[in-house]
Amino acid sequence: MLPPLSRRLAEVVDALPLAPHMKVLEIGCGPGAAARAVAARLGAGSILAIDRSATAIAQAEAAGAEEIAAGRLRLRQVAIEDFVPGPDEGPFDLVFAVRVGALDGRHPEVGRPAMLRIAAALAPGGRLFLDGGDPLREVPTP
Repeated sequence: MLPPLSRRLAEVVDALPLAPHMKVLEIGCGPGAAARAVAARLGAGSILAIDRSATAIAQAEAAGAEEIAAGRLRLRQVAIEDFVPGPDEGPFDLVFAVRVGALDGRHPEVGRPAMLRIAAALAPGGRLFLDGGDPLREVPTP
């Protein structure tokens, strides 16, 4: 059983338009709490969670061992502005991020390259959700 999410992350995960077959990308996964919650809702789908921090990825690997073993969760250390999906990772039906400086305006110099990487990783009709709405907002990609 998953430990309870913070109220904020629970609202984010609940707001995502998830379907059981989806391929999902989480940007800036931290210790992986939201990624594990999404993985639990995907059935035959999967989530790739990325973070620029090696420490965060190590924490997410330890906490998500069950989801990783089941093939529902994959993790990778990479910054979104450098992200290129591996041959068996994308394209993604849904991408989401919570408090990621490259996407929330705190680091505008990497915002444009990050958005281009996201657009390239999305499947046709794929959707991007960022925090800053109630609790999320859908953002068009270039």
